[in-house]
Amino acid sequence: MGRFDNHTVLVTGGTGGQGSSHLRAYHAEGAGVVIADINDGGGRALAAELGDRALFVHLDVTDEESWNAAIAATEQHFGPLSILVNNAGVQNPAAPVEATDRRVWDRVLDINLTGTFLGIKAAVPSLRRNGGGVIVNIASTSGIGGTAHYSPYVAGKWAVRGLTRTAALELGRDNIRVNAIHPGVIATPFITEPAAGADAPISDFYSPAPFAIPRLGQPDDITRALLFISSDEASFATGSEFVIDGGLLLGPALRYEAA
Repeated sequence: MGRFDNHTVLVTGGTGGQGSSHLRAYHAEGAGVVIADINDGGGRALAAELGDRALFVHLDVTDEESWNAAIAATEQHFGPLSILVNNAGVQNPAAPVEATDRRVWDRVLDINLTGTFLGIKAAVPSLRRNGGGVIVNIASTSGIGGTAHYSPYVAGKWAVRGLTRTAALELGRDNIRVNAIHPGVIATPFITEPAAGADAPISDFYSPAPFAIPRLGQPDDITRALLFISSDEASFATGSEFVIDGGLLLGPALRYEAA
């Protein structure tokens, strides 16, 4: 038996590096999985790969009606939702605040913050029909510290922290837990390929060498933590923040040189 037998899990941004890792793991643990993404070709291909207990739904996370349709399709296929993973996100091209285009600001906040808000809003009635469940918002270490030249991304991820805590307070008595994961720099196309409008990917100017665990994170580093947080093993955790960053927020791990 798997940890998530008889559970239904919806993951947004499901065709991306982290999203597809999460979906494969939930599916391997027995869950019915919903691949929610705007990438129709990639979503259908992943659903075909997983086979039984996998459903693709087209989802624009910035559109409330698209969310309602995705939840309705989920319930029609599997029944009520057990777990929502708000994973979809975009990065902005690097620019100082005064050079950041308003359209870039709006797009990043619309996807990363408003998309998470709309996901919670749409999913809660289904989670209640399920008798409870779990919401996990994938935020970022940029939402705990800060990152120069990425003000839209940083602002959105900071706001997701407050949204997570508010939702946890509101939904706890409905047996719905809400937590956030803050990944560090994870080796996915989000990091290794340029953001829309950017000339170079983040990986071109980021080195993990100074940090306590001197490597880029891998999607499975986040997936393993996600499965724990969304399982009954973490049943007393809500409104919590889980940092998985290899020591990035700790700062450089300076070497001691004996005199």
